[in-house]
Amino acid sequence: MARKKYHEEPDNHDRWLVSYADFMTLLFAFFVVMYAISSLNEGKYRVLSNSLTGAFGTVLVAGGDIPDIKKSQNSVINLLPIVKPKNAEPLRREREKMTNVARDILTVLEPLVREGKVRVTQTSRGVAIEINASLLFAQGDAKLNLDSIQALRAIAEVLKIDNHAIQVEGFTDNLPIKNSTFPSNWELSAVRASSVARLFMENGVDENRITAVGQGPKSPVGSNDSVEGRARNRRVTVTILSVLPESPIDIPVTPNPKP
Repeated sequence: MARKKYHEEPDNHDRWLVSYADFMTLLFAFFVVMYAISSLNEGKYRVLSNSLTGAFGTVLVAGGDIPDIKKSQNSVINLLPIVKPKNAEPLRREREKMTNVARDILTVLEPLVREGKVRVTQTSRGVAIEINASLLFAQGDAKLNLDSIQALRAIAEVLKIDNHAIQVEGFTDNLPIKNSTFPSNWELSAVRASSVARLFMENGVDENRITAVGQGPKSPVGSNDSVEGRARNRRVTVTILSVLPESPIDIPVTPNPKP
């Protein structure tokens, strides 16, 4: 059987026109989209501008030309309310009052301060009077020495004319103690603080202002590894608590959401 001859189709030299037409169509669509995005609808812009400027307290634009953006920003900045700082006068008066209390305490206890047996400091919490326990008590005891009563009475004379709350804290070293009177340092520190608080009350300080707390070996101010450090840790601290005037705020109770 004779083989059928294959006839090659002639080359189509105009095929590139199809690709070129597709490219031009896409390019035209691209420019149409870009133009649509870049076109500014003054009506929509004016509505948006009025909403924003109205929210920030500037003058609304009812019509006319599109407002200048820089001028609008300046108007917003100028019309924003000025935030005034909180009144610092109560804070200043309270600090001055606490400083005067600290000076009065230093005056009546000046000899003991010079000897290093009493230390007076002032912080944002208030005025703290740190008294070495060796000045107040015998070792392992909570009964006030006769020599310490005069110093504590001098402190009471300053405290009774004041109106701040007072916190008396007893501290010990970390050496354990156990006897028939004090099972541990916690009981010893609590009774020592109570002894100082009771003397204040007996000398005219309102008992409703006083709180006595036993801290035991907590919060050492010296190293318990040395004799000097342990001696400093055995102390009673009387803190005149600073109170800034403020209005109470009721916290609403929010029910727990149901799961």
